[in-house]
Amino acid sequence: MRRTLLFLWICLLVSGSVSAAEVSFRATAPKTVAVGQQFRLSYTVSEKAKDLRVPEINGFDVKNGPAVSSSTSVQIIGTQMETVYNETYTYILQAKEEGSFDIGPATITVGNSQYQSNSLSIKVLAADKASQAAAQSQQQQVETVNSQEIGADDIFLRAHVSRNSMYENEGFLITFKLYTRVNLQSMSNWALPDFSGFVSQQIDLSNMSWNVESYNGKNYRTGIIAQYYLYPQKTGKLTIQGGKLDTQIAVLVRRARSFFDNDVYSNVNKTIQCNPVAIDVKPLPAGKPASFSGAVGDLNVTSSISSENVKTNEGITIKLSISGTGNLKTIKNPEFVFPNDFEIYDPKVDLNTKVTQAGVSGTKSIEYLIIPQYAGDFSILPVEFSYFDPKSGTYKKHVTPEYKLHVEKGKGGEGASQQVVNYANKEDLRYIGKDLRYIKTGQTDFRTEKDFVFGSFAYWLGYLIPAILFIVFFIIYRKQAKENSNIALVRTKKANKVATKRMKVAGKLLKENNREAFYDEVLKALWGYLSDKLNIPVASLTKDNVESELSKYGAEDSLVKDIMDILGTCEFARYAPSQDSGEMDKLYDSTVQVINKMESSIKK
Repeated sequence: MRRTLLFLWICLLVSGSVSAAEVSFRATAPKTVAVGQQFRLSYTVSEKAKDLRVPEINGFDVKNGPAVSSSTSVQIIGTQMETVYNETYTYILQAKEEGSFDIGPATITVGNSQYQSNSLSIKVLAADKASQAAAQSQQQQVETVNSQEIGADDIFLRAHVSRNSMYENEGFLITFKLYTRVNLQSMSNWALPDFSGFVSQQIDLSNMSWNVESYNGKNYRTGIIAQYYLYPQKTGKLTIQGGKLDTQIAVLVRRARSFFDNDVYSNVNKTIQCNPVAIDVKPLPAGKPASFSGAVGDLNVTSSISSENVKTNEGITIKLSISGTGNLKTIKNPEFVFPNDFEIYDPKVDLNTKVTQAGVSGTKSIEYLIIPQYAGDFSILPVEFSYFDPKSGTYKKHVTPEYKLHVEKGKGGEGASQQVVNYANKEDLRYIGKDLRYIKTGQTDFRTEKDFVFGSFAYWLGYLIPAILFIVFFIIYRKQAKENSNIALVRTKKANKVATKRMKVAGKLLKENNREAFYDEVLKALWGYLSDKLNIPVASLTKDNVESELSKYGAEDSLVKDIMDILGTCEFARYAPSQDSGEMDKLYDSTVQVINKMESSIKK
């Protein structure tokens, strides 16, 4: 009875969790298609459903559907196990005419509730007649394709600018977009364009997405390679020389001649270069304010002070913040006019910006550290900051408030010695109020003239040791050079090292259970080792001459027999049926042992 109640309680919990789960019902389709192209329109619901009602589909022919399919998967997250169920209703549509078309939301019933999907917007491009003609031509004949037959209009780069005319220091966006109608395999080595005369900031593109676009009557797959926000530093007609990109393209070499044959493709490397872009940079209008220092954009300025009541030799921090959108990176620091007899340090600048397609925005913070040395009342005059607003075509300015400082005498009075930690670009430590600093005090140790090193034993030893070291290194160098000139000797010394590398590769193939490649690699390792050790070309090696050469160098009969057995086993295994993995392990260990025995018994 208890088991029955427990089972019913678990079923109740499961059914409650299922009913509480949110039902997902979504529609998916390509954003861009071409006239005559067929594509899938899919509706996916996360529960068992019925009564799908699709709105009227204008601009497309329904070729097939709906085809219903379902899938169930289990996801385990930590200790939680979740079953995911999906039902998909798929229609095959064909675009009839050029334009932009909207497909309204569909409805479906799950249980006693009705759910509505999202709507879709699909752009239909004109039919690509050139690509259709090329496809028909390829079907009628077999042809060979090479890199010269990939035309300039098959794959290329284009540079797009957000505007062709702007003011000096006014930012604009440049986008490098790849257009392709070929089977693109990979891209590499993006060469940065020539941005001389500009301050550039790159936009971070997390991933590259592909779209379909029509250009000069042809449809292309397009993707953005890179984007930069540029600020021109001079006026006149400027040209941005385009970058270049290395691509690898799969081209058709031969079409399949029968049902059992396959198309043959070959990868072709092609470097494509982007077109140059010309822009017109206008000078800033006349009437610049005296406080204008090249700032262009939509900016604002605020300031703050750490304290207006301090004591002598205490630091005061004044912070100035320039925020907004513009050329924050190249804006000059506004200058305060501080009272005389203040210790003034170089400002500390912190630039925090974000680069997006809308421009460079953020904050430039400037901190000024000053230290009053005398008591009294002082004024820090306002700072005027001017910038040019390209939207209104006018100069604008902001004025910071005036600060009144009240300085009292610090401990010890005015001019008292006090240690001050440096802020930037000055001495690491400074004592104010002292004319003489860092004077050594205490007992002084004087030396006689005879205590000097010149002419002493240590002096001559400094010459003798380098001379001895030079002679030793010269002898070692000559010996190594003589040994390296003997090619046979070099091969013999490196034989074990080369064989060890090949056996490591064989060990990886053994773990992967790649039988044929394993035996082939062991055979190469052993033949290569024998060739290097016996100084016989691989092409001239046979079992007979290997056996006779090994006997000349005093190799034991058991060692020679083990080598012959390994060679025979490898050659047989390459053509024999699959063998047990244990035999492969045994062969690997035997080969390593044989090479180690030969290394110790054969000395050349």
